[in-house]
Amino acid sequence: MAAERRRRGAEGPREARGRPRERERERGAARGARGGRAALGLAAALALGLGLAAAAAALAQWGRWRAAARAVSPHPAPPALPPGAAGPRAAPRRFWGSYRPHVYFGMKTRSPRAVVTGLMWLQQREAGGGLRHTCEQGDGLASYGWLRHDGDNFGVQDVRDRGLLLRTEFVKRPGGEHGGDWSWRVTARPEGAGSPASLVSLFFYVATDGQGTLRPHVEDGTRLAAVTGTSEELGDFKITFLRPTTESGEDPKYSSYHYLDAWSPGLHRLTDVVRSSLSDRFVFSPPGGPRQRFLAVDTFHGLPGAAEAPHSHLLLHQVTLRLPARVEVTFESGSVRDRHGPLVGPALTAELARHEAAFERRFEETFALERKGFPPAQRRFAQAALSNMLGGMGYFHGHSLVQSPLHEHPVPYPESSLFTAVPSRSFFPRGFLWDEGFHQLLLARWDPELSREVIAHWFDLMNAEGWIPREQILGEEARAKVPPEFVVQHSETANPPTLFLALQRLLGTAPLPYLRRLFPRLRAWYEWYNSTQAGPLPYTFRWRGRDADPERFLNPKTLASGLDDYPRASHPSADERHLDLRCWMALASQVLAEAAERLGEPAEPYRQMQRALSDNELLERLHWAEELGAFADYGNHSRAVGLRREAVRAAPGRPPPAPRLVRVVREAPRPRFVGALGYVSLFPLLLQLLPPDSPRLAPVLAAMRSERQLWTPFGLRSLARDSPLYMQRNTEHDPPYWRGPVWVNINYLALRALHAYGSRPGPHREQAAELYRELRHNLVTNLYRQYAESGYLWEHYSDSTGAGQGSHPFTGWSALVVLVMAEDY
Repeated sequence: MAAERRRRGAEGPREARGRPRERERERGAARGARGGRAALGLAAALALGLGLAAAAAALAQWGRWRAAARAVSPHPAPPALPPGAAGPRAAPRRFWGSYRPHVYFGMKTRSPRAVVTGLMWLQQREAGGGLRHTCEQGDGLASYGWLRHDGDNFGVQDVRDRGLLLRTEFVKRPGGEHGGDWSWRVTARPEGAGSPASLVSLFFYVATDGQGTLRPHVEDGTRLAAVTGTSEELGDFKITFLRPTTESGEDPKYSSYHYLDAWSPGLHRLTDVVRSSLSDRFVFSPPGGPRQRFLAVDTFHGLPGAAEAPHSHLLLHQVTLRLPARVEVTFESGSVRDRHGPLVGPALTAELARHEAAFERRFEETFALERKGFPPAQRRFAQAALSNMLGGMGYFHGHSLVQSPLHEHPVPYPESSLFTAVPSRSFFPRGFLWDEGFHQLLLARWDPELSREVIAHWFDLMNAEGWIPREQILGEEARAKVPPEFVVQHSETANPPTLFLALQRLLGTAPLPYLRRLFPRLRAWYEWYNSTQAGPLPYTFRWRGRDADPERFLNPKTLASGLDDYPRASHPSADERHLDLRCWMALASQVLAEAAERLGEPAEPYRQMQRALSDNELLERLHWAEELGAFADYGNHSRAVGLRREAVRAAPGRPPPAPRLVRVVREAPRPRFVGALGYVSLFPLLLQLLPPDSPRLAPVLAAMRSERQLWTPFGLRSLARDSPLYMQRNTEHDPPYWRGPVWVNINYLALRALHAYGSRPGPHREQAAELYRELRHNLVTNLYRQYAESGYLWEHYSDSTGAGQGSHPFTGWSALVVLVMAEDY
């Protein structure tokens, strides 16, 4: 009977999913016929030589091989992004950018093997200072982040590092055939406990990534004055390092110069190459000033123990000086013919001022925060939130490692490129599928064209089955930031299809040619969810890939859902029904139907599925837990589980092993609703599946406003305070994550829904409107206060104090506070 339910669950959603266009169906049928004839031919040949049993076994093996190959084969539809669309001819204004989010300051092009540029710095202290390069929470910086960044032309960032204030600025100037020119300005000054006599080294570098040539131009034997080079995507170019000046830019500044010409195993080892080249044999000796020994790059003898072959050519310019000071760097493309002087000094100042003024105007026109009465400090906070999402965008190239049930070991995914925002420059500087849908809600408001391009990049990562890996770890630099246990992506594991949220916002204005290219992949993605994530009954769904070892976890995690340790059924089984995934699929059905209608494609299968998943009578039958007074998951669940130290015995003559925390089950599990009131319980409201007159709105709104359950002065907590697993650790080393803290993305969805319910006629209109006003005030007030106190937006916030928690800066979905301030839903 259970097997029959699982079979019906797999078939139910598929009966209502979209049909391909007629010509695509014919092509698919032809491919299937050819594949069928090939299989029959193979079977016949084998039957002649080996007999029927051997032929059947060989045919089965061939089928497994074919299925395994599809897991790592690109989807056959034409790419959503036309070839060359990210290159300098098709998109010159976006070719160069700050597309290296994992470093404090650096630029590269949107090309697979780009020449990269970057900045490192070192405070020359007697006690020794750390070399800064990649964004690391362990560096302990007071703050860093973009203040203004328009995503195209310019950016201004402040970095505060223990008495040192670095301002990094860049501006681009279009021209030529390779993305034009750009200039940097780095201003270093003391701040707080810093002293004007502080000695600082700034390291400016350029490096190749397996292709291109670099030629150093050295003055006086130690000063790298310029680098000329050639690469396949840039043609000829020149990078010039100007001499330092005072902060005003008017007078020269005494400095010591050193340069490094070295080869690295890859871009991911650049910091190691520079650090291993430092020597303390140098003395800073300004005329009439105090002498001071300092670290500078010296001869590079290779990385100790490195077995990798040289891959990246590195040229580095070190300038050591006392604060305050200013250094400028220019990049000039060889294809620019009508250059009107170098973009330095007063010309650079004027260009930066022009772009900053344009950014201020555009920001107000887009979000209207001044008209809404927000004071200047809060408007600057919102500008920084948007700017950090734009300045945190990255361009990545490489391949994922994929494990499918049909592969014995992980295998490489096809090589691909991805242009995407990232959740956190320090902790998560790479693409995450479910985060990206939330990112694009903000970016689509600022720049719809940019958002459409990012979404197309993501859909072009799809395999032949319609699956998109949930975490994109492309290239050695990205892989270097990921713990080994998270590198491999599993082809049966989904992630919330939040890109449908962004597409819902973009559909009305998206050009039809764009939608036509995207639609076959949208349909394939939708069908993959219906066929692989089906639940035990028709119109139910179940996340695959829950943690397989229940003894280790208080409640086995569901990473696929994005909500990680949020409580699900205590004993994973094929009979689970996951409420949030069902609601996501209702949204997906609606968006697919709207896209099909715009394109003149058959939309009724999607509308039928939307109606079924929005049927409140069916929703309540499957997911309303009367004893909880809320919507809930269903599965094999025990309400009495805990963690305790296991008893251990020492072997004779040996010390006892450290006792582990293991799960104990004090009540046998049985099929029931999961007694956890929290974010999952809200999904029918969050995605607005409940009609305004639904009798279930009242208890849902009451739970949201109850301080005993979800309400806090800082936003809605993720799990009710009276839930059995509220703020409970999942393992000894796994603190609570989605079991109490306040998360901005779900609070944004709650505000979006409350705003809608508070605007529609119904018995709960006033209650929803009041909740909306209070929740919006609480969320905005706390996020601004924490930013003002800490200098950062955070991954999540304490439900008891409001303090920022987790990774920082976290300017992915926490930047949705801008839309909340603008009341743009």
